[in-house]
Amino acid sequence: MSGKIVNNVFRASGVIAATPGGLDWSTAVVTGSTLSASAGKGYFINTTSNACTVTLPSSAEIGDQIVFADYARTWSTNNLIIDSNGNNFQGDPDTYTVDYSTAGQSLNIVYSDATKGWLPVSDDAVADVGVAPTTYKGILGFGALANGSATGITNLISSSGVVASDTSAVGAARISVAAATYGGDKAIFMGGYNGGTNNGVSNLVNNSGVVASDVTGVADGTVSTKGVNFGTGLAGFFYGDISGKTNKKSLVNSSGVVASTVNGVGTARDEPGAAQYSSGYGLAVYYGGRSSSSQFTTFTNLISNTGVQSSDVTGVGSGKSFQSGAAYGGDKGIIAFSFLNDSNVNTINLVSNVGVIASDTSGTGTARRGGTGTQYGADKGILLCGYASNATGISNLVSNTGVVASDTSAVATGRYYPAAAGYSYSA
Repeated sequence: MSGKIVNNVFRASGVIAATPGGLDWSTAVVTGSTLSASAGKGYFINTTSNACTVTLPSSAEIGDQIVFADYARTWSTNNLIIDSNGNNFQGDPDTYTVDYSTAGQSLNIVYSDATKGWLPVSDDAVADVGVAPTTYKGILGFGALANGSATGITNLISSSGVVASDTSAVGAARISVAAATYGGDKAIFMGGYNGGTNNGVSNLVNNSGVVASDVTGVADGTVSTKGVNFGTGLAGFFYGDISGKTNKKSLVNSSGVVASTVNGVGTARDEPGAAQYSSGYGLAVYYGGRSSSSQFTTFTNLISNTGVQSSDVTGVGSGKSFQSGAAYGGDKGIIAFSFLNDSNVNTINLVSNVGVIASDTSGTGTARRGGTGTQYGADKGILLCGYASNATGISNLVSNTGVVASDTSAVATGRYYPAAAGYSYSA
């Protein structure tokens, strides 16, 4: 017998792990849409006819190794999709989407530990990273009623964009509240005022849409702001009014803990529009707002995946305020319905997947100001409520290509200056 002796690696259980040269390659080329992979094996994956979702072992041990190869150079047409089956993949949880989409690629992964999980030790064409999952449902809450009084009622939004009837208030009634998604699948309502009192209280929303009781404010009592999510499970509230126009920010970590308000960047203003953009909604943009009682800006400020504001960029279109915003299409945003030249308008500005604001276009639906919006159904948006001739509860769905639908009759109680955010990975 001829050959070369190689070192053997012992797993934690004492079983000898397969060495790279000793992998057992499957003789059958995989052509199906699913594969349950085993440690110590290599697979030729042919995606000519369909994508292939590979489920990794659920009980992986340190040193477990699996190799996949693009048999027909078709992964760029039909991807190899990795389901890490409860374990992490490159440190990201199983809820993240991991796919490989380069023709002719091969992928060699090894299980490290519970923290990082499966790690590619070589992927000869490109190092792909996971894309954060998106939310499927939304929640609308708080605001001013037709008589001007504050409310704390909420309304759930289904994965089909259907607004449910009112749910009785849990949090303190207040106006000009902001909201954002945090932790990937949960939401937070923040700030607002009732009467002459601003407060920084917050209310967390779990991934079933249940609103928690008030949490005493750590951040300054900011009103007339907007919330956005960015990065991996992070959120923040930027710009607004704290005894005057401000560019300050209050950040929220992935556990829903609100940090103290800190100084920000860019022109101080309130009532801007805001939306998430980029793959997985990892970045955000603020657009427009009021830098004084009569000056409406077109400034744009991008928010990084760590919550850093960029300096002002003079924007396009007309200076507007009291705008609604939402994410759509998986990587783009929309800012619509606002106040311009002392009139309510239904003007739309789309946000590209690199944060560029498009020119004004005439929109569909009742012109109004002081509404809100959120993503839903993974890749669509919804714009809700506002002030037309009075408080309204109408909504407008936004398709995954950014097309705004005509008005949907109000189910929610009409109100203006409410807030909305996405929650739940489940439809």
